[in-house]
Amino acid sequence: MTASKRIFLVLLGPPGSGKGTQARRLQEHLGIPQVSTGDLFRCNVKAETPLGVLAKRYMDKGELVPDKVTIRMVAQRLQEEDCANGAILDGFPRNLIQASALDELLAADGGVALVVWFNASDEEVMNRITGRRVCRSCGQVYHMMFNPPQQEGVCDVDGGELYLRADDQPETVKNRLYVYYKQSSPLVGYYYAKGLLAEVDGSQSPDAVTEAFLTLLKSHGYL
Repeated sequence: MTASKRIFLVLLGPPGSGKGTQARRLQEHLGIPQVSTGDLFRCNVKAETPLGVLAKRYMDKGELVPDKVTIRMVAQRLQEEDCANGAILDGFPRNLIQASALDELLAADGGVALVVWFNASDEEVMNRITGRRVCRSCGQVYHMMFNPPQQEGVCDVDGGELYLRADDQPETVKNRLYVYYKQSSPLVGYYYAKGLLAEVDGSQSPDAVTEAFLTLLKSHGYL
């Protein structure tokens, strides 16, 4: 990373558009960590932190974790040592309330540097998510189209049974898309108005998306 100040990137896009995959890949290139709200929830719940206990009450009821809890988790995470040079935010902000809070959190660092929108069609998202299969015993993830196991329904690693997670069921994916369009899609306009939005075609292969992302970052002077 060529810039000396802290760099904060925000990744936007529907579920299954590749945000998490690209965030993990870019950690190495930028030297800053992926900060995923999903990971934050799981870590805080597992460690039984005060925020984790609070979040679990809502998660156990199938409800969204309130904005104020999510914002506090992210604020704490961004103060950790590995975020000294910035972070790649994946899954946050999820709505305009969280976007405004993030602006306040990063005010001393000049705010968000760049927002990358992974644009992918509903059909592409549905195919990607419903095609996932996970091993019940070891957690290895496969995709029936892009990364199938050698034997259908059986894990290559330990021979465990592969299953379709509840989150990956077609009806659940439709609901996740509904929530995305209702809460998160306004962020595209929010960051466009700020002159921070850049679009990447998320329907390409992961390698092609990575190449496009790296080209974009180079053009902005972050590589």
